[in-house]
Amino acid sequence: MSPIPAEVAVEAASVARETPSRKTFFGHPRGLSTLFMTEMWERFSFYGMRALLVLYLVAPHSKGGLGLGAATGMAIYSIYNAMVYLLALPGGWISDRFWGARKTVMIGGAIIMIGHFLLAVPAEFSFFIGLGFIAVGSGLLKANISTMVGHLYPDKNDPRRDGGFTIFYMGINLGAFAAPLVIGTVGQNVNWHLGFALAGVGMALGLINYIVGGRHLSEQSKIVASPMPRAERMSMLRKAAFWLGLAVVFFGAVAVSGHLTVNWFIWALTLVGLIIPIVVFARIRRDKDLSGDERNKLSGYIWFFVAAAIFWMIYDQSGSTLNLFATNNTASKLFGFNFPSTWFQSLNPLYIMALAPVFAWLWVWLNRRGKNPSTAVKFGIGSVLIGASFVVMMIAQAAASGGHLVTPLWLALVYLVQTVGELTLSPVGLSVTTKLAPKKYASQMMGIWFLAVTAGDCVAAVLQQLLGNAFLSDTSFAIQGVAAALAGVAMFMYRKKVRALMGDVH
Repeated sequence: MSPIPAEVAVEAASVARETPSRKTFFGHPRGLSTLFMTEMWERFSFYGMRALLVLYLVAPHSKGGLGLGAATGMAIYSIYNAMVYLLALPGGWISDRFWGARKTVMIGGAIIMIGHFLLAVPAEFSFFIGLGFIAVGSGLLKANISTMVGHLYPDKNDPRRDGGFTIFYMGINLGAFAAPLVIGTVGQNVNWHLGFALAGVGMALGLINYIVGGRHLSEQSKIVASPMPRAERMSMLRKAAFWLGLAVVFFGAVAVSGHLTVNWFIWALTLVGLIIPIVVFARIRRDKDLSGDERNKLSGYIWFFVAAAIFWMIYDQSGSTLNLFATNNTASKLFGFNFPSTWFQSLNPLYIMALAPVFAWLWVWLNRRGKNPSTAVKFGIGSVLIGASFVVMMIAQAAASGGHLVTPLWLALVYLVQTVGELTLSPVGLSVTTKLAPKKYASQMMGIWFLAVTAGDCVAAVLQQLLGNAFLSDTSFAIQGVAAALAGVAMFMYRKKVRALMGDVH
């Protein structure tokens, strides 16, 4: 996913007093270097492990993998990715009510590090426990570290603010670009678990940097915005213990019956990921405190949410479906140079670093001429492009039939089209989320935006389980691509209706 635009994180940041310091980081507060390096190493660990995940799951036991079927491996990947974004919602809440952003990020980083080292242990049980740790830790860290960048600039009109976020997000893409090249190579060519261990080392380096450089961070990041009273805390803990106990009893009973398999967990988490977005929207929609205008805007936002869910359903298959295609159906040699299939995972961050400045300039240039597309049109373009990428995949899959290895240029083109679609849809979606948010739920709407990723990944998991190996067929690519393109066409056709629901938001 592309990073959160500066203006979004700035609105979420609290006003604080920056500690004076003579030294700066490229003219910015010293704390920016701490957060830059922390996020870079966290993304290095996250994307490095993700590049190996589905390949390790489906690799036969003779090659050190878990030997799962392709459909199950892809579904586990999709559910893991869904949980990362789902847990960002409680991650922000925990910061606001319990620990504050600084402590929450530190604890999240430590949990991520432990999770990666658990993956490095050659045991199936510890592997899945490790995935759970990484998902929980990522939810804690992801929800709060961007807000801490905003804390470094007490003055909302500080001219350095946008530049600071640009530098910070460069760290995200640098980490994401380097990870498959390093961790992917070691994991694929040397040893899976050594690759996972390298991801843990990366997070450890980020955590050490965060702790050592903590003195340069804003004091605002220590503040618990809305501390939870003891009585409310105890009530919440009792409810959490009840639901956790219920889950343990249920799965324990299934285990005793001898029917417990990984599919039970896949379907349970898939249902959770699909139900929660519906429940959240329904709860907000029924709130009597909302005005008629806010209800209309929320109705308009549902259009964007559904389109985004379809977009992420396809986009997030880069680490699963496309990763397997790269390994099984794509030649790992170009211009006489051999490379591991995990290297394809570095294309998206490379494209983002190259194209993001171009798009930033393009929207400003079009706006000056009065030709800047509306939000709905941009969403439509992004949806059509993500659909077109899978039409390209349909052709590539057809070319690979009969065991032929296709040229790497097919995947290079797919990732390019997807990145252009991402830059058209994702930043705009983040921005419109803040603009259409009811005042009462302004701080929660960003978490709701991440639920679109959760919903999309869960739909992918359902399809992967139902279709099995057929999910990797050219027909499957065609159906998914056409569905996304039709969603884009619908956004364009009904743009006036959506625009009317948006009220004063453009």
